[in-house]
Amino acid sequence: MDHITPPASTAGHSPESSPLGKSSEYPTHYDPSLLFPIPRAPKRAELQISGTLPFFGADFWTAYEISWLNLRGKPQIAIATFMVPADSPNIIESKSFKLYLNSFNQERLENADQLVEKLRHDLSAAAGATVQVTLTEAAQFGQVQFGELGGLSLDRLDVEIEATAHPDGSILRARHDEATVEETLVSHLLKSNCPVTSQPDWGSVQIHYVGAPIDQERLLKYIIGFREHNEFHEQCVERIFTDILRYCRPQKLAVYARYTRRGGLDINPWRSNFSSAKPPSQLRNARQ
Repeated sequence: MDHITPPASTAGHSPESSPLGKSSEYPTHYDPSLLFPIPRAPKRAELQISGTLPFFGADFWTAYEISWLNLRGKPQIAIATFMVPADSPNIIESKSFKLYLNSFNQERLENADQLVEKLRHDLSAAAGATVQVTLTEAAQFGQVQFGELGGLSLDRLDVEIEATAHPDGSILRARHDEATVEETLVSHLLKSNCPVTSQPDWGSVQIHYVGAPIDQERLLKYIIGFREHNEFHEQCVERIFTDILRYCRPQKLAVYARYTRRGGLDINPWRSNFSSAKPPSQLRNARQ
């Protein structure tokens, strides 16, 4: 990925100093300085990720509240999708993202292409890497499709859950005395919380792997263990990936989560070490 130097240092850009949990005035004019980057490195260090990443992937965002004005002052609307590469040095805090998008509400632009170019430039500068932007205009809304994550449902299992405040990767197991399998497992019971406001983040997660069969009951308990865990979406998916890789040792692994929207934005992180992997389908789930 091409890396882009951010317009300002991200030193001090911790979640606690972001707009999260604070009263904010909505912008009345276009303002890219509203974007608040947060470095990925500290959380990755906590997961013992250093040097070459054990995965590639992206964070796929969908913005449902995009509006601007044409040159005659008439409002325009669209749905936007953004692909932030996983090797970018920063994530973008979601409330700052929403405030930034709302700063276009009274901005007169020549056409949608001009909007896309501004979005691409500003978001790439904040992320520190090239962000891809796709716009779905109102005339195309009827073509937007829904779909659910495919795979064998872990939620069918009748498990007993002990009280836990955090996911515990050490409970994960794989049966290495059995033949290698390739399977896709899915759960809609993922829930984590914002690390600043503790507001709930609801999601579905899909795990595709090649390796020794993973104990499905233990995996479901592990996923449910995020229920009181405070971490951003991107960090949760990387924690799931690294814990499965560490404790189950699959040959290949991909983890993909689709979270319900908040503030008109949903975030859908994907991490994979499949050499031939293509980005997953961006179909909206029923809860999105």
